Amino acid sequence: MFAPGHLHLTNLPGLGQQEFAIDLFYEVRQDPKEGALMHFRMVGEIDAKPFEEEFELRRDTAYNFASVATRVAAKHGLHPQFGPVVRSHKDFDAMFEDIREKLNAHPGEPVDLDRLLRGD
Repeated sequence: MFAPGHLHLTNLPGLGQQEFAIDLFYEVRQDPKEGALMHFRMVGEIDAKPFEEEFELRRDTAYNFASVATRVAAKHGLHPQFGPVVRSHKDFDAMFEDIREKLNAHPGEPVDLDRLLRGD
């Protein structure tokens, strides 16, 4: 379930699925050197094991949030066979647009591809 600045993700066990409940919070923060950064905080449970982790993405790579969030979830127990943690296109699209608004970003702005591939 999406609300600006927050995405709640759940998956109930059954039919070979893993149980998880994850909240992904995000906000813009200013770094004196890098400028605007998107700060993310993931908190939740995967197979009843709690976790919390924070990460930041630079303005030009903030749209890679779903990939980074999936790696964080995998680090805390989400099995890769179940695919990305943000599975709903509707939620992904809403979060993508909210991030774009919060960063005042526009289509066609340059992206540092080396940074993107590194996951920075």
